[in-house]
Amino acid sequence: MRSKKDTHWTLVPASERDIAAVRERCRQLVRRRAMVSAGMAAVPLPGLDIVADLRLFTLLIDDINQEFGLSEQQIERLQPKFRLIAYEAAIGVGGMLVGKLVTREVVMQVLRKTGFKTVARQAGKLVPLAGQLASAGIGFYAFRQIGYQHVDACASVAQELLSAGVHRPTA
Repeated sequence: MRSKKDTHWTLVPASERDIAAVRERCRQLVRRRAMVSAGMAAVPLPGLDIVADLRLFTLLIDDINQEFGLSEQQIERLQPKFRLIAYEAAIGVGGMLVGKLVTREVVMQVLRKTGFKTVARQAGKLVPLAGQLASAGIGFYAFRQIGYQHVDACASVAQELLSAGVHRPTA
């Protein structure tokens, strides 16, 4: 059986204006997904929000990487010198999810960094309505902050690639 070829070739943004536009689109995406995360956090079933956050965050990281032209497959299509610049820039800005295949384990490591918020969200569910609202607010804030950090890391890597001379091929 033949597999379908990937025909979606989003490239690294070609100018600072393009980077700013992609950054803003991705920040909007983060806010929308953070709202969904907050909605799931308001549901009074312990653990449901964590499972939902894992899935939402995995999809979010993949979508952001794709938008910036920095998914694992897209980076592999770059010339070797640009690949090296991309990975070095990602390490330099602390973007451990830039250009990586995002797995559940990687997402769990990132979400563990917000361990206090997770504990507070779960504890907040023990207090009926106020706890659910607090849990949703904490969930929204944590998800948004992690998402914004990833968007900024991708924008920095894209800027480094642009400065190094990555240009959109003609054809």
